[in-house]
Parts: sequence; C-alpha cells; structure tokens
Amino acid sequence: MNHLLSVANILSKIILVFGLTLLVPFAVAYWAEDGSSTVFGEAILVTLCCGTVIALLTHRYKRELQIRDGFLLVVLVWLLLPIFGMIPILRFFPEISFAKAYYEATSALTATGGTVLTGLDTLPYSINLWRGEMVWLGGMGLIVLAVAILPMLGVGGRQIFKAEIPGPMKESKLTPRIAETAIGLWLVYVALTLLCMFAYKLAGMDWFDSVMHAFTTLGLGGFSSHDASYGYWDSPVIELVAIVFMLIGGINFATHFLVWRGRSILPYRYDPEIKPYLMIVFMSCIGLAGYLWVTGVYTDPLTALRYASFNVVSVATTTGYSNTDYSLWPIFAPLWMLFLSGFCTSSGSTGGGIKMIRVRILYQQFFREMITIMHPQAVSPVKLGRTVVANRIIFAVLVFLFVYLVSMIFMTLILTLSGLDGMTAFSAAVASINNLGPGLNQIGPATTYASLTDFQIWMCSLAMLLGRLEFYTFLIVFTAVFWRK
Repeated sequence: MNHLLSVANILSKIILVFGLTLLVPFAVAYWAEDGSSTVFGEAILVTLCCGTVIALLTHRYKRELQIRDGFLLVVLVWLLLPIFGMIPILRFFPEISFAKAYYEATSALTATGGTVLTGLDTLPYSINLWRGEMVWLGGMGLIVLAVAILPMLGVGGRQIFKAEIPGPMKESKLTPRIAETAIGLWLVYVALTLLCMFAYKLAGMDWFDSVMHAFTTLGLGGFSSHDASYGYWDSPVIELVAIVFMLIGGINFATHFLVWRGRSILPYRYDPEIKPYLMIVFMSCIGLAGYLWVTGVYTDPLTALRYASFNVVSVATTTGYSNTDYSLWPIFAPLWMLFLSGFCTSSGSTGGGIKMIRVRILYQQFFREMITIMHPQAVSPVKLGRTVVANRIIFAVLVFLFVYLVSMIFMTLILTLSGLDGMTAFSAAVASINNLGPGLNQIGPATTYASLTDFQIWMCSLAMLLGRLEFYTFLIVFTAVFWRK
C-alpha cells in the first residue's frame, strides 16, 4: 500500500504542473475576452484542488520509485490527465458527451490529432490554443517535463523516464543525470518550436495560427484552428514550412540534442534511422506524385508533387494535417500513406507507429534467417551502424510486432462489430494505434470522429493510449505478475 501512496504523491505533483499549464489559455481568454475565461478558471480550480488534496493526503509517503512504480505512474498519468484536460472542452460544449470530450483531450495529449469538433474557425482563441498546447505537451511527453522538475522536489525520475521514452534503446544515456537529459530535450524542443513559429509567421500565417500550428507541428499532433486544415491557406510556402518541421519532428530528439550539445551535425550522419526514414518518405512523395499524375488526379506534375509531398509527409510522420481530401484519391495512395504511418518515424521522436529502428532490426533479421537457412554455421550478427544488436532486443522487437499486429486486428474487428464499415474500422484502428488522427471513409481528412458512437470513441481512445505507451507500458499494469510481491 505504501508504494501506491508514493505513486499517488508524485502523481499529485504532475497534476499540479498540468494545472499550471492551463494558465496560458486562461490568460489568452481573459485578454481576448472570447467568453471562455470562466471554463478555464473552473478547470484550473478543479485541477489544482485535486492535485493539492492528493498531495496533502500522501505527503508522508515519499521514496524513490521502483520499476513497477514507474510503469504504474505513467499509466495513471495518461489515463487521468485527459480528464483534467477535457474540462474546458466539456464545459464550453455542453452538448458533447463525456466520451467525446475525453477522446479530444486524449487525442491531444497522445499527439494523435483526431478530433470530434467542427466549426474550428469560429472557436475562441483560447480553446484552440489549449488543444494545440496539449498536443505540444504530449508530443515530447509531459512526464519528461515532470522528470526535469521532480528532482527539485526530492523525487528521482529514472524509472519514469524509462517507462515513457519510446523505442527499444531506452538505456542509452545522453547526460550523466536524468534531469539534465530531460531538460536538454525540452530546451531543444522549445527552440525548434520557436523556430517553426517564426517560419510560419514569415510564410504568411498570423501570430495566433503560427503559435497554434508550431505546437502541433513539432508535436506531430495535427490539430488545426481551421476545419480545412492547411487547405485554409492554400499556400505552397506554408506547406513547405510544415513539411520541413514535420520531418524534423519525426527524427529522434536525442539526436537533435546531441547535435545541439556538440555543435556538430555528425550525430545526424551516424543516426541509424535518419537515412532510411528520409529515403522512404522522399521516394514515396515522388512515387505517389507520379501515380496521381498518371491516373489523372492532377494534370500538372508540379501540382501532383505539391499535394503528394505534403500529405505523404503529414501521414508518414503521424501528424495528420491535410491540404486536400486525399480519401478521394485512388485507394492505393491513402492506403500506402497509412502503411507508412506504421513505421516511418524514429524512436525518441514525437511520432507514432512501431518506429524505424525496429523496422531496420526486423529487416536485417529477415536476411539473417535467410543466410542461416542456407549456411547453418554462418555467423551473421544484426548491426545498427557498428553496434551489434543483442538477441534479446531482436526477440523483444519480434514480440512487439506481434502485439502491434494483434492489437490492430482486434481493434479493427471490434469496431467492425460495433457497426462501422470495414475501411472505416480498419483506418480508425491504424490511425489510433499509430497516433495518426484522420483515417478514411467516415473519418477521413475532410470529416471528424464526431459521427462515431460513444463505444467506438472509447475504443479509439484506448487504442491511442496503447499506441502512445507502446503497448507494454500500458498492458503490463493489467497483468497478475505486475501486482505480485
């Protein structure tokens, strides 16, 4: 029981930090007089009161977290924070059900980008800003932010950090102290966000849209302040800025950190994921542009390249922006883009899917098996750069792929059973588990998730959490072995 109270004590501090982030949209609502300051005031009051009460009840239970405590804390944070994050949405839209308000907040915090809201162009600035801010916070991981703060409160954070950071190489250290690592990652994240914001402004956005879309571009969340997403501007320059920063967001932020700390671009050269990531995205842009031109979707090859490039990068990086309704393209194109969303982004990035590093390991393991079949005595290690990948990591990746595919199939079957057509159900499962956002048919880029039933919405919310926490972190808490002493 004491270890549960210790987890609750740290959870209270994270809730308090989250409550303070609500001050930003509250200040905007108060300054703009957009009619939503009351709902944000209520959200701040409820969040800070809950955090304070839990902190007072558990203040005597402070100790270093064990591994299982870290996993439990991560799951509780990602289950509970959307409840506090949805309060302004639920209060401002009384007609929205609890399930859909929770989905909206979960979609933001998991950097998914699927939405149940319409009329985004007429929403108060503060509501749209809060949606974008949640994406930004969730993109890098609010827990990483907490890890940078909690040591100052006397709480260690390595167990939390290990449970939160995606990818198979969780043990690599960037700095001797975990707090320094977390702070360094956030400094890079903030710097890139500011750079993106100014780039958007120079490209033609106003200041509000520049901030809002900088948040969701680096967070790879895809929320927009306009129903038409990037079709609202119809600007190749703005789209080019988005493409560049979406590609940056899909790269491991640990690599960005090493480049910043060493003042050298060599870490980009030695990162085992960047080359295949950029190559696959580039070839897909060229290939689909040619396909759309040949099939007559666009008569001008440059126009085909523009629309193919923006939407391929958006979907492949699991961002979810659109500048046209690509669900109207020949079915091969959107299906190929959904396929890319499953693996293109790097581990340690703000994107979803199984990550490029796992695909590289699986790819090499496939050829290793072919060599072993032909030459049973041959020694053919799997390598990433000059590093030999241990067999235990290869086995873990294979199991991860199995869980990923089973979860995808299970979610598709459940959503089909609930009444969705096959393509909508499949794309909803893919888009949710990969933290992509928009799917096809009923939930395509020109529509929202609002037409889904509450049960279907809950299943999509569960799928988003599974994908964001990369299955193990979430599922292990619900096993009997986890609760044994």
